Amino acid sequence: METLTLTPAALQSFIVRAKSSTYAGGAGRVDPVRTASHDLEYREDDLVYRDSYFGGTDFLGQETVHLAGRPVWGMNYYGYLLGDTIDAFTAGETIKEALTALYAEGRFLGGFRHTAGALTYTDETTGEADRFRGVEHIATADGTVVYELRYHGGRILD
Repeated sequence: METLTLTPAALQSFIVRAKSSTYAGGAGRVDPVRTASHDLEYREDDLVYRDSYFGGTDFLGQETVHLAGRPVWGMNYYGYLLGDTIDAFTAGETIKEALTALYAEGRFLGGFRHTAGALTYTDETTGEADRFRGVEHIATADGTVVYELRYHGGRILD
């Protein structure tokens, strides 16, 4: 059986397109795979990206990329509001705006800062798409962190 491969650059490019087209783009909803999950999906030929998460204000999720039915990349994440300065809707809209700007640069990992009104989104990552961990924050103008998300992931090899 022939093994399909995906270069790191092609994988990153696909992930950026998938993320831009799903959560940040407000599209890609599919029927949930697990009880009470929210699932988003993006497909290109033999590549499938799925983001499956639970919750709202505090939430937990997993993103995967499959090539010809085989998992090749994944990321887990957990995010939450800190205090009651902002609500889940405001946090979500701030994140979508920031991620859209990040994806426009052709990447999805951090070293990124974006200001939207009185809120500043910051993403800090260690590693590359094949193995990474990071944290994203939203802070108010005085520097108070009001939202945080921690994530990690990378290539999946057989």
